Amino acid sequence: MANGADFVTIYFYNTLKRTKEIFTPIDATRVRMYVCGPTVYDYAHIGNARPVVVFDVLYRLLRETYGEDHVVYVRNITDVDDKIINRAAESGESIGAITQRTEQAFLADMGALGTMLPDHQPRATEHIPGMIAMIGKLIAAGHAYEAEGHVLFNVSSYREYGELSGRNRDEMIAGARVEVAPYKNDPADFVLWKPSTPDQPGWESPWGRGRPGWHIECSVMSEKHLGPTFDIHGGGQDLIFPHHENEIAQSTCAHGGSKFVNYWLHNGYLMAEGEKMSKSLGNFYTVHDLLNEFPGEAIRLALLKTHYRQPLDFRKAGIADAKKELDEFYLALRNAADVKAIVPDHPPAAVIQALSDDLNTPKAIAHLFELKSRLNGARDADEKARLKGELLLAGDVLGLLGQSPDAWLRGASGEGGVSDSDIDALIAQRIQARAAKDFATSDRIRDELAAQGIILEDGAGSTTWRRQ
Repeated sequence: MANGADFVTIYFYNTLKRTKEIFTPIDATRVRMYVCGPTVYDYAHIGNARPVVVFDVLYRLLRETYGEDHVVYVRNITDVDDKIINRAAESGESIGAITQRTEQAFLADMGALGTMLPDHQPRATEHIPGMIAMIGKLIAAGHAYEAEGHVLFNVSSYREYGELSGRNRDEMIAGARVEVAPYKNDPADFVLWKPSTPDQPGWESPWGRGRPGWHIECSVMSEKHLGPTFDIHGGGQDLIFPHHENEIAQSTCAHGGSKFVNYWLHNGYLMAEGEKMSKSLGNFYTVHDLLNEFPGEAIRLALLKTHYRQPLDFRKAGIADAKKELDEFYLALRNAADVKAIVPDHPPAAVIQALSDDLNTPKAIAHLFELKSRLNGARDADEKARLKGELLLAGDVLGLLGQSPDAWLRGASGEGGVSDSDIDALIAQRIQARAAKDFATSDRIRDELAAQGIILEDGAGSTTWRRQ
């Protein structure tokens, strides 16, 4: 991708301001974005995947706009957490084995969805000294206090607390994941450091052996790689309170009141088959399991067809529809195999304009469908080559259409399915039968393959095939 900063203005809905704003980076030569990453104790579910895919598209847009070398994307790995400790206790597997295995599974699954690796993927356990140092600053400045081996942030010391979420005091105390404990001066105060028992992971600190609270981890990792103030912080809507609210408080107070983040972006909630995801309802979908049924690109397209800020009702039928739509795109590209794509310097303006308007992926995808229709209707070789190049580059900025059309359309045979070589042999027999005017045999072979989900398409002097 090339630098296109001279032809586009980007707008984002900023959760902090509750309005859409023009995006103006602090430094256009180093645009900085942080997104909360996984807690590595189990396979990622489809709700975890939504922000990964959404902010991958944003990363691609920023690289297109400001240049690939001028964007820094950080997504953390939380590898010390009570969920991990509990999973180790339940399973008997070591914490190190759990975190290593699930981190690799996360990266593999997200890679199958076509997401790019961030520039940095810091692990919480690699930044403990920085966390201890930031907690020390907060204590020294009167924003935190020690109590019974814990260190807690003093919420009353930060007047703007609650500004991001818009919650009042009663809502904060009643909010999810706010622990009420006798050692707190105020029920709204939150943990920066907690004591560890001998069988729990822990590090020596001025407050005894312990481990960090969840919120301090992101404040320290973002500062390490992006500085105390940066451009964009992203994540799911469920993280607005308390996680992102607490990040703002501790980071701002640790740096003498300096602003922490300029633009806060949050994707909407995800339902599955019309209801909240639940294992008891049978609609709890891990990406790992979905990839056994559907191509990753179809899952990605299904996620992007809804605007990122809207709630998404994720359905398996929607992935199947996305798979059929991708079949149509790859058919159009395969039918244009006779021309070499003329790839423009930038993706089509209509696609970039859609994404620049608060990441409007449904509108951008609509332009891809328009390009596909025009490509299918093109008769002039130069026009076909130009439209093919535009479609490929438009797909690239959305993380779509990057596969070989033949590889996509032939797909995987699956267990017990007819193999590629068997299909090619049957097609050869059918060609011989047609040449001998044995149309009964020709039709029988076509019907047999169709019954196994193999669609034949006869063209000028050749026959191609694809799996349904």
